[in-house]
Amino acid sequence: MTEVALDFGIEKALEQLGVKAVNPGTSTGKEQFGTGPEIASYSPVDGALIGKVRSTTPEEYEKTVLQATEAFKIWRQMPAPKRGEIVRQFGEKLRELKEPLGKLVSYEMGKSYQEGLGEVQEMIDICEFAVGLSRQLYGLSMHSERPGHRMFEQYHPLGVVGIISAFNFPVAVWAWNTALAWVCGDVCIWKPSEKAPLCGIACQQIAADVFQRNGLPEGISCLINGDYKVGELLTHDSRVPLISATGSIRMGKIVAQAVAARLGRSLLELGGNNAIIVTPDADIKMTVIGAVFGAVGTCGQRCTSTRRLIVHESVYDQVKEALTKAYGQLRIGNPLDENNHVGPLIDRDAVEKYQYALKKVVQEGGSLIVPGGVVEGEGYESGCYVKPAIAEAKNTFEIVQEETFAPILYLLKYSGGVEAAIAIQNGVKQGLSSAIMTTNLREAETFLSAVGSDCGIANVNIGTSGAEIGGAFGGEKETGGGRESGSDAWKVYMRRQTNTLNYSRELPLAQGIKFDL
Repeated sequence: MTEVALDFGIEKALEQLGVKAVNPGTSTGKEQFGTGPEIASYSPVDGALIGKVRSTTPEEYEKTVLQATEAFKIWRQMPAPKRGEIVRQFGEKLRELKEPLGKLVSYEMGKSYQEGLGEVQEMIDICEFAVGLSRQLYGLSMHSERPGHRMFEQYHPLGVVGIISAFNFPVAVWAWNTALAWVCGDVCIWKPSEKAPLCGIACQQIAADVFQRNGLPEGISCLINGDYKVGELLTHDSRVPLISATGSIRMGKIVAQAVAARLGRSLLELGGNNAIIVTPDADIKMTVIGAVFGAVGTCGQRCTSTRRLIVHESVYDQVKEALTKAYGQLRIGNPLDENNHVGPLIDRDAVEKYQYALKKVVQEGGSLIVPGGVVEGEGYESGCYVKPAIAEAKNTFEIVQEETFAPILYLLKYSGGVEAAIAIQNGVKQGLSSAIMTTNLREAETFLSAVGSDCGIANVNIGTSGAEIGGAFGGEKETGGGRESGSDAWKVYMRRQTNTLNYSRELPLAQGIKFDL
């Protein structure tokens, strides 16, 4: 630990969460084990070593799956409202530990402390949603064409759910999946990002404690650690009927192929290349707030981060000037200091990709109006701090078509009606989040219509990031098509069954078919 970390109470937070300096990498409850290669977790905040975990070996993975499978046999028989009560207790425990867990998220991942607390709040919110859902796992009843028959649909638990999460939301996305899967009667095996393994261990400790206090089997919540090879154990395992994977498009395609080869299910949350359209009727003040937070929040490392700002030529210069002024007021530094707006990128590899993107946009004919660059000097020794940048560009640029996980905002100009802006907005291969800033009702409704945004999320007069858990979260096209969190996203964690019950004394066949013996 460094003095900076200790000053912000990281050591105490780790103690409260039960996370030791060196941790094993596999857990099927309070029992923890792991003998694979070490994974060192360094904070991007100050470059300090936080702790080490052990990767899961194939033999340890096998033990984990068997324990999860046995736990499922018990968990699936518990009534859903009783499962909801366990999830309620988990949410209460998160409330108690919100501050230390939020602090660990901030320190290990690099997002601001407020965003870290917000991420834990998302976990609490989805637990509340799941508790209510536990009494609402509705099926359907329909009329049979045959007399004396009742026809209906119901949902049953799937079994073992595999969850592969990314570093940028090291705890919330796991909770989105897990809280719903648990009330649905499933058990979970989680492989967190190797870039934030201690967050995973902290969450597992909390969950395991709740299950243990209720006398429930340990395997309901399992943790494995490691790189993509450990993830492959999950994706290729036919005993795991659903894989929920969050990450890059490249990763998602690999997962999708592996799971499809065994006819399993995939829930994919992949890349975004999100845009805000700014029309002549936009409220410029609201636009600047939404665009700046969307572009620089989490240092541009959200899948919903604003990458492109599509601005009408009549207000282009006004928006450009306002953005440049706002960027000049951003404070970059330790994310645990709440006076700062922007923390670090996750690691130096991310910094290299950021630098490449800035060079590439210029090579393709763009210009940097807020140039960016790496921040150096006292307090920035980790080498992961960069300045948010703005580049004037065209949507056809190769670099603009790609998602760079960094605080780079591409300013794009359009002319004509809102349809022209929508064409630019939709002119990328990703389809996660989108927004329009306008006070014109016709423009707003066009954007939300079938000829409007082709994204899974489409907002009016708010930015692209900051989704609430009540709505289903996910995107179209190469974003993967998955849906998590609210609405009826729970259905992906269950198997659907159509039932026909004959209570008559006859056996009539459907469609009037005669079969007499």
